Amino acid sequence: MKSVTISKPVVLSVAGFDPSAGAGVAADLKTMAACGVYGIAAITSITIQNTQGVDRVEPLPAKVLKDQLEHLLRDIRPHAVKVGMLGTLEHVETLAAFLKHHKLPNRVIDPVFESSSKTPLLEARGIDHFRKFLLPLADCLTPNGEEAARLTGDPVTSIEDMKRAAQDLHRLGSRSVVVTGGHLSPATDVFFDGSVFRVLSKPTVDTRNTHGTGCTFSSAIASFLALGASLESAVLEAKEYVTKALANSYPVGQGRGPLNHFFKRDHQ
Repeated sequence: MKSVTISKPVVLSVAGFDPSAGAGVAADLKTMAACGVYGIAAITSITIQNTQGVDRVEPLPAKVLKDQLEHLLRDIRPHAVKVGMLGTLEHVETLAAFLKHHKLPNRVIDPVFESSSKTPLLEARGIDHFRKFLLPLADCLTPNGEEAARLTGDPVTSIEDMKRAAQDLHRLGSRSVVVTGGHLSPATDVFFDGSVFRVLSKPTVDTRNTHGTGCTFSSAIASFLALGASLESAVLEAKEYVTKALANSYPVGQGRGPLNHFFKRDHQ
């Protein structure tokens, strides 16, 4: 039987590996598949974790990250890039140089500084380099309130704080910013592209299965950008996708389970 050739946009994930598959590259690749694109990945770190928390992080050497990225690009040209966990200052430097050199489109950068259980995921000295060298390369930056506060130096607890932080992060160089507020009720994000604010609210989903929500959201944005959506449309579609993935989640393990990335398939 002759195979059928179907071309799909390709999205590159640069992130850590979560053995419980709720976050990091595992969540990214599932999200990309569910959104209709083909995901590829370069791993920055191996984490030792389960649904109950992160025990420790084992960063890969920066040269290993660089070699993964360069080898992929000798063969495949991504239509979008999603950046998640970077474990070291050298990872930040390596990725910033890679993105500047190759000028890949649709760069969605999700600042990941610590786990929900407060385990540091990017060493402190790497955050300044992130702000200075990587943030200005973002087409869309997707920090939560705590991450936005680390980057701006000011607390982010309200929607007005989120708006101010989005403006500050745009001034630092990101083309657009989404400050996420999944902890708010209703769940509210603030999108800013330098000229227009959009306050995006959805009813809060009553579930403890929220592991990997930020990874999933940023990967969905990158996927929809790769499919040709505008920045604002990609963010709106990603929020709708994440809300439904939360609403259709199911428990895995004894802690915070993952979203149901394939909820559409499960309800056909």
